[in-house]
Amino acid sequence: MRQYWHAFAIAISLVAAPSFAADDPDTIIFAMMPGKCSTLNVAGHRFACRAVAFFQTEEGRANFTVALDDPNDDSHVITFSGDNGRRPEANLYELPVDRMLFKSKDRPKADGLPVPFVESSAGMCKQVGNFVTMEVSSVSCTATDRNGKKYELKYESDGEPMSVRRIKRVRTGSTAVSPFD
Repeated sequence: MRQYWHAFAIAISLVAAPSFAADDPDTIIFAMMPGKCSTLNVAGHRFACRAVAFFQTEEGRANFTVALDDPNDDSHVITFSGDNGRRPEANLYELPVDRMLFKSKDRPKADGLPVPFVESSAGMCKQVGNFVTMEVSSVSCTATDRNGKKYELKYESDGEPMSVRRIKRVRTGSTAVSPFD
């Protein structure tokens, strides 16, 4: 349990912190999903995961973020990121992935946090379940970057309660589809 809370604290600090750049939107929704990754492949390397989270920005960009269990880097994080998520069924959320974000101990820092390296990519994340009911059974993501490197995540819930936080409510403009709708 201690490892879970440590991973939770890292995930919060790395993905849900307010934006530091004037043109980056703030996080409005954050969900920590307890469970395990049966598959986590990052450009040909296999990892275990320490934590899986979802967050969405006020402009609608959605992100499935994974804290890697990397013995050489305790701040190694990847994110499958995209716009225009959709809900074709009540218990299915699909997110087209158009970029991968990478954070590590070697990245430059802003206010003490690693600044992500952004790589254009193409792929898809599918979430089975619903954050509103706090019952997400699985998330699967695949993406390939412009250099042909492949990224894959298969996450399964362990049945423990999720931690879901609406950090900020946006009242202007059209709202993006999220797993919370």
